Amino acid sequence: MGRLDPEKLFVEYREGVTVTEPVIPRRYTLTHSDLTAELFLTIGSEYAYDQINTMRDEVLAEWRMQNGSYFLYVYVYVGDYGPVTTVIRDEIFRRELPLALEAIIYGDQPFFEAHSELIDAPIWIYFDSTDTTYNKFEYWGTPKDYH
Repeated sequence: MGRLDPEKLFVEYREGVTVTEPVIPRRYTLTHSDLTAELFLTIGSEYAYDQINTMRDEVLAEWRMQNGSYFLYVYVYVGDYGPVTTVIRDEIFRRELPLALEAIIYGDQPFFEAHSELIDAPIWIYFDSTDTTYNKFEYWGTPKDYH
């Protein structure tokens, strides 16, 4: 992808996970600073709710299993802020999600080295909105696409 500046990515591991284990539960909370363009990736057995602000512009992700296969489930809150703001939020998420996915994959590199099969796992993104136009569940490739 090439958009990620590794020097602006800060990774924190929390209780319940190590750099390589477990696969489930393994949750990612990605936040950022608009002022510094720094990205903050928290990896834990729970989401880092203490890192989420009122803007609700974080990216949440976790490993899930369905029919014996792992997939990365990603959640973004597009919301229902009225027609203009909802359109803008949807556009921003779609523009920035490749960078967010790259940050998650890069930031958890030892995990992907230990579980190399997950590099080909599907990524499914849930765009959460009360507006049915923006409330969608979409396939976004695999971690390999953002590596």
